Amino acid sequence: MAGSGAIDDEVVFEIAQCIRVYKSGRVERYFGSDPVPASTDAATGVTSKDRAISPDVAVRLYLPPAANPTEDDGGSIKKLPILVYFHGGGFCLHTAFNFVFHAYLTSLAARTRAIVVSVEYRLAPEHPLPAAYDDSWRALRWVASHATGSGEEPWLTDHGDFSRLCVGGESAGANIAHHMAMRAGAEPLPDGARINGAVVVHPYFLGAVRVASEETDPAMARSVVTMWRVVCPGSAGVDDPWINPLAAAAPGLRGLACGRVLDVVRDRGRAYAEGLGASGWAGKVEVLEVAGQGHCFHLVDFACADAVKQDDAIARFVNL
Repeated sequence: MAGSGAIDDEVVFEIAQCIRVYKSGRVERYFGSDPVPASTDAATGVTSKDRAISPDVAVRLYLPPAANPTEDDGGSIKKLPILVYFHGGGFCLHTAFNFVFHAYLTSLAARTRAIVVSVEYRLAPEHPLPAAYDDSWRALRWVASHATGSGEEPWLTDHGDFSRLCVGGESAGANIAHHMAMRAGAEPLPDGARINGAVVVHPYFLGAVRVASEETDPAMARSVVTMWRVVCPGSAGVDDPWINPLAAAAPGLRGLACGRVLDVVRDRGRAYAEGLGASGWAGKVEVLEVAGQGHCFHLVDFACADAVKQDDAIARFVNL
């Protein structure tokens, strides 16, 4: 029994100071799991609140002050773009309610003057993929169910402009946003809702053919591959369509159910943009590259000049 216990306590995956996964299935998380309450932000005027959609899925909504009628506009209620946002963290880290994403999305809602709906999905490895995809689809369908002006959430029915419904996210969240747009092409959203655009920031994609960053940092390349095997244990590997949208077995990108993509790239993102262009997809891809910055740098300091440049591009995109 002692030997069995030692095997069960073997660490199969670890990111220092973030997460440790044991062979027994036990998971220890050290960063990004503690929630902060919804609130009204004094600096921006953005108000947030939480809603449970199912026992497994919840969202935090952010409403910018631009939604509130004023005497200057005759007291009319403004219709605002809607950005359904999926947080990153390799499918195994973070929560939509932690201080990092709460602060960042408060800032993004203010800058974009959009309603942001941040999705809380179940994490792997306790809930292996495709749980996160299924939860995210449930949340997106819930948002879409307000498109005809009915539904339980007045921020969406009163203020949401469903002609400007976008999906987006960074890292694993960008991966989810891609798959939501693909699924919407095969399985229409309720009430005639359609995705107008997708914001894909530093997407967590892999593939058997290495890209530049994987050649220069092989240790990190090995880590993200190991992480993929942990969060999706039934995966076919790095060319599984879930993690490589350019794989031979992946659904054709021409099925992407939106007319526009903002691709904030590093090297995998660049390959994705090129794949979209070559796929026969009828939409338009806009590519933004912030040189000299690392993966998801904006979450470390979303007030720095490069992060503001990136968020200004997102603001222009969602407001078209």
